[in-house]
Amino acid sequence: MNKSKEFWDKASKNYDKTEERFEYIHNKSRENTKKYLKDSNIVLDYGCGTGTASIELASLVKEIHAIDISSKMIEIAKEKAVANKVKNVNFVQADIFDNEYKKESFDTIIAFNMLHTISDPQNVVKRIYELLKPDGLFISVTPCLAGKLSFLVGLQIRLVQLLCKIGIIPIPIRRLKSSDLDDLITNGNFQTVDSEKIYKGASSYFVVAKKKSNI
Repeated sequence: MNKSKEFWDKASKNYDKTEERFEYIHNKSRENTKKYLKDSNIVLDYGCGTGTASIELASLVKEIHAIDISSKMIEIAKEKAVANKVKNVNFVQADIFDNEYKKESFDTIIAFNMLHTISDPQNVVKRIYELLKPDGLFISVTPCLAGKLSFLVGLQIRLVQLLCKIGIIPIPIRRLKSSDLDDLITNGNFQTVDSEKIYKGASSYFVVAKKKSNI
């Protein structure tokens, strides 16, 4: 089994509980996102986790394709969708590089709280560019672990980095700054149309970026 998938499968059972302390940041990010969604939109939720964002945003768009590498996360997300009677979200265990996702297929791609955990963010942003329709939007929020942190969160991050270093946590956890994310967006041929630094115990950076034309 892929080590990253195995890690997120194990984390899925308590994932929602562990994220409760950052609920202000999550709520603020979702509210910001709603301003940029249209009822005709086809959306990709990349790294959807247990599906909370997709389920909340579903009523505002035509359909959402929500993907995650963790089958256990997807199982929980599907249960949530049934409980909330949400029918226009398709939860699938998948990767953004899977061939079934075609170029210029999506009006909007969201990536919440995951760009700091992937091995090759530059390649992922390039793939997001490919999958977006002309003038499509890439909406992300990313923890800035090199930014302002409460004392307790700072201690927890240092512990997590130690566990990453010795291999117990098999995913990269980058200590990014908002400027790192600005560079990632700009170098990916996107133009930022909105951004906000959100803080509640930890710093997160919300960004809406528009796909530039290659012409």
